[in-house]
Amino acid sequence: MNKENITRITLEDAVRRKGEGRTDWERLRREEEAGIEPEKDPDEGEFDWSRAQVTMPRPKQPISLRLDADVIEFFKSQGRGYQTRINAVLRSYMKAQQG
Repeated sequence: MNKENITRITLEDAVRRKGEGRTDWERLRREEEAGIEPEKDPDEGEFDWSRAQVTMPRPKQPISLRLDADVIEFFKSQGRGYQTRINAVLRSYMKAQQG
């Protein structure tokens, strides 16, 4: 974990910040109490759940891999999930080689 990305706030600040944003929660509560359905997002289409299939991801295989320290530091400096990013880069290379 990168110490520069850690932010500390008091409990009071966290409670005060909770819910901050662009959502008008009071209006939504009033509409819900009045039985008004929220507007549908025009960008959100209907999904046909009858044709949905559950696909379980294959588990990742743990290995021991020796990498240069600067390569590891580069990926770690990007934040959490550095192993996932390394995997994505390797997958991209693999797909490029496969044509």
